[in-house]
Amino acid sequence: MKCWDEYISYIKDNPKGYWFRRKLYGYGWTPAKPAGWATTLIYLLFILAVVWRPEETNGPFSEQRDVIVFVIAATVLFIVITWRTGEPLKWQWGNKTDKKD
Repeated sequence: MKCWDEYISYIKDNPKGYWFRRKLYGYGWTPAKPAGWATTLIYLLFILAVVWRPEETNGPFSEQRDVIVFVIAATVLFIVITWRTGEPLKWQWGNKTDKKD
């Protein structure tokens, strides 16, 4: 459980109030605030709603090309939101304090 405790303390140490913190290991973000979790959940629900649609639907997602366009657009929007509300990205391997940020 040491790894889990390290992750939790890293996420809670958020003095600037970022919605998304850098991942503890690797490159990317992880939700750190309720707004970040809500954004992630809304993104996932939208993707599921677009991809798992009934075949007989004649709505806005009636063709495969439309589905791909909507998924790409939603993903780009999600990345823009995480970029603007998240901690600046860099490769990270563990919880090392960095005084440059």
